[in-house]
Amino acid sequence: MAKDVINVDGKDVVVREDRAKAFRFVHWGVATAAIALVLMLALFATFFWKAAQDGKIETPAQAENSNTK
Repeated sequence: MAKDVINVDGKDVVVREDRAKAFRFVHWGVATAAIALVLMLALFATFFWKAAQDGKIETPAQAENSNTK
């Protein structure tokens, strides 16, 4: 079996290659989910800010169409 080294709590640990790949997969998955969450929150805040600029909270489509009246 192939061996690989991962870093757990500041210590290098020798594990099987499949365990190391799973360990990295979980860490990349958590990082990707965190980035997606931050992007979603940024989009929500932007749309909320744009919709509430005139004091009325509307959907983004309503806010966009209110300028053409």
